[in-house]
Amino acid sequence: METTLVWFRQDLRLADNPGLHAAAQRGAVVPVYVWSPGEEAPWAPGGASRVWLHGSLEALDASLRAMGSRLILREGPVKEALFAVAREVKATAVHWNRQYEPPAIARDKGLKAALVTQGLRAESFKANALFEPWEVMSSEERPYRVFTPYWNTCKGRGDPPAPLPAPEKLPPPKEWPESIALEALKLGPKVSWDTGICEAWTPGETEAQIRLDGFIAQHMRAYEEMRDMPSQETTSLLSPHLHFGEISPRTIWRECRRLPAGRGEGATPYLRQIVWREFAHHVLYHFPHTAEAPMRAEFADFPWERDEAKLRAWQCGQTGYPIVDAGMRQLWQTGWMHNRVRMIAASFLVKDLHQHWIEGARWFWDTLVDADLANNSF
Repeated sequence: METTLVWFRQDLRLADNPGLHAAAQRGAVVPVYVWSPGEEAPWAPGGASRVWLHGSLEALDASLRAMGSRLILREGPVKEALFAVAREVKATAVHWNRQYEPPAIARDKGLKAALVTQGLRAESFKANALFEPWEVMSSEERPYRVFTPYWNTCKGRGDPPAPLPAPEKLPPPKEWPESIALEALKLGPKVSWDTGICEAWTPGETEAQIRLDGFIAQHMRAYEEMRDMPSQETTSLLSPHLHFGEISPRTIWRECRRLPAGRGEGATPYLRQIVWREFAHHVLYHFPHTAEAPMRAEFADFPWERDEAKLRAWQCGQTGYPIVDAGMRQLWQTGWMHNRVRMIAASFLVKDLHQHWIEGARWFWDTLVDADLANNSF
């Protein structure tokens, strides 16, 4: 019987997981997660993301154990960790689902080459996007820089394929390899500042589906009218679940498209926001410098001020501007803020305080539980 390692990353779910689904068709499956934040530098998971990741890994392991499987945890480097597990279980293949961040792309290319050199099958799959970044291009076969034409092209492609069901079974290996304890990864903070995040959120695939169902039932119809009201909890709050792959965009798309007439008025405006997330991946893939530099080179010489007091006031929600401060305090308390408030707070940082936008990006990255560099407070 063939044995396949499934390397989990930002796809911490069983349903609509192509890498896992394909592995289950081959034979025995060994699910593996490798903690190696240094390989994601300079955008390694921040503090809030680590808190979420702990809960998400815990939930995934529970789901796997309910099927007679389990999640094997190792620490990096990734290549060495995967090779070690592959030797221990005599695996013949390694599957994973693609990511689109520049460090991940570089690592994955090197890993695939190394695995093939050692006689292992190495296969990657599309799991966390409706469209691959190279699948949606302009009529001149160029990547898009502006969202609206990108959205129009996506609409013209029709609905994506239906999501895959969770595997009915995951055949285990003859012997399970050792796994380090989740607590050994030390994902939680040394000082307990994460109480608000833990009270506001429940990570995991089950909770993601509950949130989607609740949003569709309660808020979808009025979404277009109410989504820009930060004082109302009328967005889906799915952005962190999407970032960690606890639910797939194809699942969201399918559920929204299935709504009957009279209930689906908000579906298209909502799906437009999902495609904003796709566009962020598209831009990052084709213009990887935009993670740390402006799209247009002439803006690189903008005369930013360097004022630690102004930056700290903004970070702590003490600028004296109520909506900015409310959003920044909510971010610190819960790890999330409404996208309209995020836009206001970010604009205030650069346009009024004249602080470099990269400082804001780093702060959001450290304190947001949905760390996609995207417009995705859904």
